[in-house]
Order: sequence, then structure tokens, then C-alpha cells
Amino acid sequence: MAIPGVPELKPLTRYEAMRLGPGWSHSCHAMLFAPNAGMLFGRIPLRYAVLMQMRFDGLLGFPGGFVDRRYWSLEDGLNRVLGLGLGCIRLTEADYLSSHLTEGPHRVVAHFYAKQLTLEELHTIEISAVHSRDHGLEVLNMVPVDKLAEAVAATQKPKKALNQQ
Repeated sequence: MAIPGVPELKPLTRYEAMRLGPGWSHSCHAMLFAPNAGMLFGRIPLRYAVLMQMRFDGLLGFPGGFVDRRYWSLEDGLNRVLGLGLGCIRLTEADYLSSHLTEGPHRVVAHFYAKQLTLEELHTIEISAVHSRDHGLEVLNMVPVDKLAEAVAATQKPKKALNQQ
């Protein structure tokens, strides 16, 4: 059943996705999870902890992003994107789960990966995400405009100094 305004997803194999022409964009995202034997509020048993992030539009999503297939394999591109925001995590083709494409004005293939970690590894990755360069700037409408302007200006100062030398 189609939902108005939402593009329909068509499943395809990884092999089929790799054979698509240059007019397609590839987006890779990963679910990082760990078994969790803890208790919520001391009485509700937990099963897993899953890492999700606040997206640029204020919604929750899995970490990842667009991969330039001209320069990167899917996994190398995904690891590059994850490395920028999460630090040292490495996914391989063995972690691949599925691919789906949307046809229309935006020709996008979404690739999904999943990797099980220990709770300690997941916690370490979560902490490293807070220390990434772009942390806090993903949801622009939640950053006061003056603070955003200061952050942008701070990133421009070293570039100007280098150009003047």
C-alpha cells in the first residue's frame, strides 16, 4: 500500500545495486547494537541497546550517509562516514543486510548494514560521537543562530590565515 508523498521502495540485491549506472546515489546506514541484560527502571528487562542519532531534520536515524561510488566501495564509504562521527568502527561486506531503491526525481539506493558489538564497545562509540567535530550541529533549528554563526566563523578563521601567508 503506497503512502502519498512517500517514494515506494524496491528491494534489490547488492550485486544488482552495484550494476546501476552513474545516475544513482548510494546511501549507506548501519545499525550498531549490543545485547543488554540490564533492567529498565529496575523492573523491565532489556534485550538490546541500539545506537541511533538525531538526524539533521530532528528525526532519529541510524548513523551513515551518502557514499561517492566513484571513489569508495560501499563499505569503505560507510566506514569513512562513520569514522567522521563515531570514531573507530569498521563494517565489512559480511555486515551487509539489504538494499532498496527509489525511482523518481531522486534516484537513491539505500544500503543497510548491522553489526553486533559488546555493550562496552557500543558505549565507547556513543561517547566518541559526542566528541566529533560536528556534534551538536546536526539539527540546525535547535542551535541558536548566534551560536551557529560563531561556530561557522571559528571554522573560517584558520582558512583565512592560511590564505594570507
